[in-house]
Amino acid sequence: MTLGSNPRNCPFGFAEALEFDPVLRELMNDGPVARIRLPYGEGTAWLVTGYDDVRTVTTDRRFSRNAVAGRDFPRMTPEPIVQSEAINLMDPPASSRLRSLVSKAFAPAHIERMRQRTQHVVNELLDRMTDHGTPADLMEHLAGPLPLITICEVLEIPEADQTQLRAHARTMMDTAVGNRDAAVRAKADLRAYFATLTAQRRRNPGDDLISALATARDGDEILDDQELAVMAMVLLITGQDTTTYEIGNLAYLLLTRPHVLATLRERPEMLPKAINELLRFIPFRKGVGIPRVAMEDVDLSGVTIPAGDIVHVSYLTANRDDRKFDRPDELDLERTGPPHMTFGWGAHHCLGAPLAATELEVALGTLIERFPRLALAKPAEELQWNTTSIWRFPLALPVTW
Repeated sequence: MTLGSNPRNCPFGFAEALEFDPVLRELMNDGPVARIRLPYGEGTAWLVTGYDDVRTVTTDRRFSRNAVAGRDFPRMTPEPIVQSEAINLMDPPASSRLRSLVSKAFAPAHIERMRQRTQHVVNELLDRMTDHGTPADLMEHLAGPLPLITICEVLEIPEADQTQLRAHARTMMDTAVGNRDAAVRAKADLRAYFATLTAQRRRNPGDDLISALATARDGDEILDDQELAVMAMVLLITGQDTTTYEIGNLAYLLLTRPHVLATLRERPEMLPKAINELLRFIPFRKGVGIPRVAMEDVDLSGVTIPAGDIVHVSYLTANRDDRKFDRPDELDLERTGPPHMTFGWGAHHCLGAPLAATELEVALGTLIERFPRLALAKPAEELQWNTTSIWRFPLALPVTW
């Protein structure tokens, strides 16, 4: 079966707290595959919403990410965020080689060192928040600085460069119509910066993650100069703002659900499992990300996707698929079942997920332990939420303790 020729216009601009986008809900209720039109790019795309079909698209080699390179594909931002040489546009086996090399830098021993450093940074940030006094903005004092400090320390990026690099990353995520030229410049500036920095680390490696990537070997394989520069750039972009927003989102959920927060105070050992359930539940972004191309005609849940068509998946709807999750619209800290897809799936599952999970656990665990009376300083309905980028998060999260 093929669907009708009238695609649905999907701005995916919904940003009311962490409520689920009603357009996405309608699409997933209408069927597992839909035809959509996005704010930017040429033509239309398929949107795959069901858990099993999303898993198929993200693992089946009949769908290619590499094939979108150079195409003006339907998307959420004026300028494509992705770099054509980045690992997140590669297909296996090329991506498998890079993932094998990069994964060595995220080995358990490295992650444990990162956990210790993250704990030190969290302690310092919360000390400063305490000195500031109540009320204090959790986004300003913890969620904002922690991931940037952590990833910049892990990459050993000079402090003088950090503010500008973060500004470039945020410009690339902006969905405003007039942002295209600024996004193009930001992407070029970031790339030039990391080309220079990674070349220096290649010549004089240290103990940082870029040096680890530069010297990582899989047999005779190493990352070439271009791959190394783009990988470092991707790590900066994905390793800071997304974790900032998720710290804010998770803290908001806990502060607006006292019974959940009380459970974690009484049973702190539940925190890692609870974070996984919170990550499943949170609609962490607007719309969709990087698509794939069908390399041949493919049938998904009775719908034929023709060869050459652009295919987007929604991890948000997959995480709420009632065929996989019992009562998917409820938080259940005891939930068992399939893993969530918030960090992606298959060949493009987030390589930095162990670092992100570590930061979330340390930040939230320490916050809960140190501030037993932590509460929002204003009614939840008065909080303001981001409306200009692809991410969902509170602009400020004032708290008292």
